[in-house]
Amino acid sequence: MGESLKHRHASVLLAGRYSGLVEGIRGLLAARFKGIFIVGDDVSLLQGAERMRPALVVIDLSLGSDDVLGRIAEVRACAPETPIVVLSVHDDATIARAVFAAGADGVVLKRAIATDLLAAVDAVEQGRKYLSAGVRSSTGSHEALQAGLDA
Repeated sequence: MGESLKHRHASVLLAGRYSGLVEGIRGLLAARFKGIFIVGDDVSLLQGAERMRPALVVIDLSLGSDDVLGRIAEVRACAPETPIVVLSVHDDATIARAVFAAGADGVVLKRAIATDLLAAVDAVEQGRKYLSAGVRSSTGSHEALQAGLDA
């Protein structure tokens, strides 16, 4: 990630379609970032990432697209230096792996947003991957999953 988020234009692009969720996330991020811009659809997400070059992109996996993984890859392509954190209700490691493969830098379980989102921001700011502790795997521990991401 190179340059610290603290030294970049401090804006966040937050993509989600549930107003209660995005407003709660806005509240968590407001102390760290100057501008938090909320979009509710794929087209606005891609346009915002390309035009704004935000310091961080947060995407709700249930944004509503038929191909959210493809949208993550498109955001990565148009803003390659921007960290991407994805919010998910799914605690299955298979889904988390697919999200990382699409280009995300962090996966935060929605049930753990209050405790994990800022930790995820800190991790991706330092160029590390982040995975909520509640993500489970049938083949290994959370620690093994996290270690595989950082390798």
